[in-house]
Order: sequence, then structure tokens, then C-alpha cells
Amino acid sequence: MRIGTDFSNCLTASERFMVPFHDVDPAGVAWHGRYFKYFESARCALLNEVEYSYRGMLDSGYLWPVVDATVRYLRPLVLDQTFRVTACLREWEVRLVIDYKIEDENDVIHTKARTVQVPVDAVTREISFGSPRILVDNVQQRLQSLLQNDN
Repeated sequence: MRIGTDFSNCLTASERFMVPFHDVDPAGVAWHGRYFKYFESARCALLNEVEYSYRGMLDSGYLWPVVDATVRYLRPLVLDQTFRVTACLREWEVRLVIDYKIEDENDVIHTKARTVQVPVDAVTREISFGSPRILVDNVQQRLQSLLQNDN
């Protein structure tokens, strides 16, 4: 699977961070498992952009577990380094596929990743084949809004 870093044709949201002491190992490098916390923050910002937060997911009757995650660590993040995590919505009609990139203040990519989430009925715990209508509608409305603002 190729994780794209061209986010020009998708819905995106970004969050800024500085690597805190509690996220680093004895060498001062961010521990690899902490990156998922950074991805989660950007994913939440992205879902808020389409008005489908985790509360909205529950209200619509769905859970969205991550069923696959792929990460490519290209350059380490180090103690006190500032960086930006950007999430890009690639798929939403059947499942959520979100790509991420972590860039430093010079726009150098340090990490790229992808998560895949599937809709699961909150009551029966069965996988749903297709995203709930509210998510699809919200994404389409947001895309339409962005297109209108560009014109």
C-alpha cells in the first residue's frame, strides 16, 4: 500500500504539537507508539470538519474501530521539536481511510501513515457494509462548500 503525501485533493485538518518530555525515550527521540496519539488528534480535527465527531458517530449508532494502521517513520521527532500533523480523508463511502503526514516547521516530512476504520453497528457489533448516510452527506456538503469558496 502506498501512502500518499499529496493532500491537495482531499479534505484535511491539521494540528500542531511540540514533542514533550513524556513522549521521548532516553535518547530524546519520540517513542514510536506516541505517534498514534498525534494521528488521533488530527483525525478528530478532520472528523469535526465534517461534523461527524466521535460523539456524532455514537449518536448515529456506529462505532468506528481502527482495523488497519500503516506507518512509515522517515525521520525522528526529537524533544521540544515543533511539528504539524495533517490528516487527509481518502475514502468515506464504505469505510474511513485517512492518510497522515507529520512535517516539521520547514515542511520536511518526518512520518507518513494511514488508518482504516470500518463502521460497526453499536448495538449488534456487526460490521456494516457502507458508511451511514449522515457521514456521506456531511462529507459531500463540506466538499461542495469548499468548491463554492474556491469559485
